[in-house]
Amino acid sequence: MFFDLFSSKNKKTVKRWMKEHEEIVTLAHKVIAAYSNNNHSLAKKELISLNSTAVNHLMNEDIELYKLLKKRNDIHHKIENDIKIFKENFMNTKINLMKFLTYYSKTETQLDDDFFDQFNSLVGILGERIDFEENNLYQKLEAI
Repeated sequence: MFFDLFSSKNKKTVKRWMKEHEEIVTLAHKVIAAYSNNNHSLAKKELISLNSTAVNHLMNEDIELYKLLKKRNDIHHKIENDIKIFKENFMNTKINLMKFLTYYSKTETQLDDDFFDQFNSLVGILGERIDFEENNLYQKLEAI
C-alpha cells in the first residue's frame, strides 16, 4: 500500500481497470448462473449492474486513452500505435456490447434462449479481449 503512493498515474489507472475487469467477469458469471437457475429476475438485475459497470469502464478507458494520445510528445511512438490499433480493433465489439447490454437491460425485454446464447458468445469474446488488454496494452501503459 505504501508503494501505491509513488506509483505512476498509468500504473494506478491500469490497476483500476484490471479491478473493473474482475467486476465485469464476476457480474457476467452471476448473470449466467441466475439464468441457468431459471431466476430471470435476478439475471436481469445482474445484467443491469453489468451494463452500468461495463459502460463506465469503457467510457473511462476511452477518455484516458484519448488523453494519452494527446500527450504525443510524452509517449513513445510504439505505444501510440498500440493505443490506436486497440481502439480501432475494439470499436465494433464495444458498440455491439453496449447495444446488447442496453437492449437486454430494459425492463420490458425478456431474457430468452436467444439472449443466453448471444450472451455466452459475448462473454467468450470479452474474456479474450480482457486477456489481450491486460497482457499487451496494459503492460505497455504501465511501463511509460
